Parts: sequence; C-alpha cells; structure tokens
Amino acid sequence: MTPSRYAGQAMINVPQDDGSIRPMGVPRVAAALPAAITYQVRDGDRIDLLAAAGLNDSTGWWRIGDTNPHADALRATEPGTVIGIPAQ
Repeated sequence: MTPSRYAGQAMINVPQDDGSIRPMGVPRVAAALPAAITYQVRDGDRIDLLAAAGLNDSTGWWRIGDTNPHADALRATEPGTVIGIPAQ
C-alpha cells in the first residue's frame, strides 16, 4: 500500500474563535512527479482504477494527481484526456 501523502506532515497549532487551540497539518506542497508513461483516458476509466492498473495500488490515485498538477481534477478522466502515470 502506498504511504499516505500526509505521512510525516508537519503540524501547527491554530487558535480558534473560542480560545482553544486546534492542531492542523501544514498545507501540503507537492512537486510534480515525473510521468513514466502517458495514457489517453477511455470511457469508463476511473482514477483509482488507473492507479490500480498503472501503479498496482488503487490507493495511489493521488500520485497520478501529483503527476498532472495542470489537469482539471473534474475532467481528468474524461475520454480523450491524456494524463501522465508516474513510475511505480
């Protein structure tokens, strides 16, 4: 299983309106992963299924997202869209 993209994330304490403190993760900044291959999306493709096929791990769907930071997440799986798939 792919480690969580939030594993090892730094935490900060954020003051709340009621005076309490809430620990929150520092916003994640991801460098684009290099694409090992490109793939033209076909009808019926889903990002988790592409991760299962290309990475052997459906929970690694976010790695495909990191490889395609320019892509519109709502349209990334529209048929005909070309996306990058990172190396395993």
